[in-house]
Amino acid sequence: MRADSTQSESMYFRGLGTATPPARYTKEECLQAFQRSDWFARLDARAHFVARTVLQRDNGIEARRLAVDSLEEVFQIDPNTLARRFLAHAPALATAAGLRALAQSGLMAVDIDAVVVSTCTGYLCPGLSGYVVDGLGLRADVQAFDLVGQGCAAALPNLQLSRALLMGRGCAHVLSICVEVSSAAMYLDNDPGVLISACLFGDGAGAAVLSSQPNPTARRIVWTDSTSLINPAERKSLMFEQRDGMLRNILSRAVPTLAADYAHRVLTTVLGRAGLTTADVGVWVMHAGGRDVLRAIEREFGLGTQDLRYSAAMLLEYGNLSSAFVYFVLEAALADQAPAGWWWLSSFGAGFSCHGALLEVSP
Repeated sequence: MRADSTQSESMYFRGLGTATPPARYTKEECLQAFQRSDWFARLDARAHFVARTVLQRDNGIEARRLAVDSLEEVFQIDPNTLARRFLAHAPALATAAGLRALAQSGLMAVDIDAVVVSTCTGYLCPGLSGYVVDGLGLRADVQAFDLVGQGCAAALPNLQLSRALLMGRGCAHVLSICVEVSSAAMYLDNDPGVLISACLFGDGAGAAVLSSQPNPTARRIVWTDSTSLINPAERKSLMFEQRDGMLRNILSRAVPTLAADYAHRVLTTVLGRAGLTTADVGVWVMHAGGRDVLRAIEREFGLGTQDLRYSAAMLLEYGNLSSAFVYFVLEAALADQAPAGWWWLSSFGAGFSCHGALLEVSP
């Protein structure tokens, strides 16, 4: 249904949904599969040491969901195999998360006026949004947007665009989806950053139905303010580059410090406008990146380990889900009946960029 002149100036989270592939693999299983693969012999002793160190120590990740039937498939690394994996799983995961968000929202597919889909782990033309329109049975006149190239940070820009669509009064309900098939962006060589990336990322999708009116049968979650920060001078700290027709992830040691610094600057900007302080935030819905990133945020923000418990729990069970991660964290906080009040939602990643939003959540 199109928006009308009585539409609210606020954006509400009306429904959430997440989806992952069914196959769960522990870090020990991943290490064993790596040691059995042809890649083990192709990489040098230092690479073996890095992989063992990451996968045998307490790295904050116990398991990941990957869109493969066996771990041996992960090491089939060529452009055509990876492209087929993305096409086979990205539309399905995005649609599954969207269906769950719609079901929770109490709306029907025909009620959705716009859909915004983000990904960085593959490319389709026509884009993923068209597959979601088809899979969910959205209207033929739905506004469909595909956002790419924003990496782990993409959830908040996706939500910011959703809010702009609602505030433009052309839409009453927007479906936001972030989907990543990191197993379709697999790349291996002797670079430590490349190897660490291969040990961190999982596959999954998150979705939210955003509306100009709240869900009358659920907790009221209203987006009150947000801001962004991007510094292209730090672009090479975290990025995909094209190599041999595939995506190669560049991950520098500066990322935890950059993430914590930028996240804090974004936080203080929004809290300052609201006349609030860090102490007023009761629930933290943060992208994790990895264990070292969470620890850097704790130090920079002056938080305790329990403050980031939802992010840590999702990282432990799913790994870094890139842009989809914060949907899982928000869903976990709601499932735990986290206390009402001010909640902080934040994502960061390629750019180098960081984004944050202040949410007000009812009991």
